[in-house]
Amino acid sequence: MLPPRDPDRILKARGADTQPEGRFERLGRVRESDGWDIPEDGRLLRTEVVTERPRAIITRNSSPDVPFDRSINPYRGCEHGCIYCYARPSHAYLGLSPGLDFETKITAKPDAARLLEREIARRSYKVAPIALGTNTDPYQPVEARLKIMPAILRVLRDWNHPVTLVTRGHTVLRDLALWAELAAKDQTAVGISVTTLDAGLARALEPRAPAPQVRLKMIAALSGAGVPVRVMVAPVIPVLTEPEIERILAAAREAGAVHASIIPLRLPHEVAPLFRDWLQRHRPGMVAHVMGKLQAMRGGRDNDPRYGHRFRGEGIEAQLMHQRFRVARRRLGYREGGPPLDCSRFGPPPRSGDQLSLF
Repeated sequence: MLPPRDPDRILKARGADTQPEGRFERLGRVRESDGWDIPEDGRLLRTEVVTERPRAIITRNSSPDVPFDRSINPYRGCEHGCIYCYARPSHAYLGLSPGLDFETKITAKPDAARLLEREIARRSYKVAPIALGTNTDPYQPVEARLKIMPAILRVLRDWNHPVTLVTRGHTVLRDLALWAELAAKDQTAVGISVTTLDAGLARALEPRAPAPQVRLKMIAALSGAGVPVRVMVAPVIPVLTEPEIERILAAAREAGAVHASIIPLRLPHEVAPLFRDWLQRHRPGMVAHVMGKLQAMRGGRDNDPRYGHRFRGEGIEAQLMHQRFRVARRRLGYREGGPPLDCSRFGPPPRSGDQLSLF
């Protein structure tokens, strides 16, 4: 049960409507009238950005569900405000709400590039592609001002280090020249997430993310610069966005995407009640239908966290979804898998005063 919305708080373009406590909090807050019905001025909820100075920037994982073992996330929280975002529960580790706090209290890591160079310069470091955007979007709105990503990309370019990206942020095009340099050496691939082609639905689901047509233009610009682009039809929401699978794939292919992938909706931890609340507010007549179809793919639950199942689902509904995707992908001429990235050139860049090789 989510707490009621704060009536004195004005929300503008936010995905969540309330601020539930994280799962680790022992105490909760409940608003109670004190009998003094004194009207208060509404307060617009604004985004706050704080700085974090971590000791390391590369995060390791051993999950069999993902094709990478290391990643970098320059930000905690994401102002895009996608209501279904599986990263929302990570804010609970900070003592913050996975609801409105996740999209309004952002933590930035401005030292990311310096830490990255220090870590990959160690003699013990073994090169493999680094994934960006695996938890929160590195090209969310605040990146336009903080410019953490160009510094990261310059380090990776100079060291010939392969990198992948998942984003829906238009600011990626600001760094198009850097992505093109990496792509020219077969050292990058970019994934653009497209959930729906319906601009109105996208505005409600992902209130501060670029509109669908803007994302198709991002695919076209990246592809035109020689960057291999994957369209990520994700998440696929039963009933709501599932009918668009083929249309999204066709539009992205026309824009220049060469790879494609699909992930059914996941609702871990606090995301499930937040998504249910969103459905009640925006699609009240579809709650039972959407959740019933989703649970049919998740073993009767809102979420199935098991390795091998969480990104695919199970049962007839999931099988039909993946079959439709495979047929459309083959018909539209998408390539299987992803582009191989070149790790062979990795090494420190030449420094001023270095002795040049004779050969």
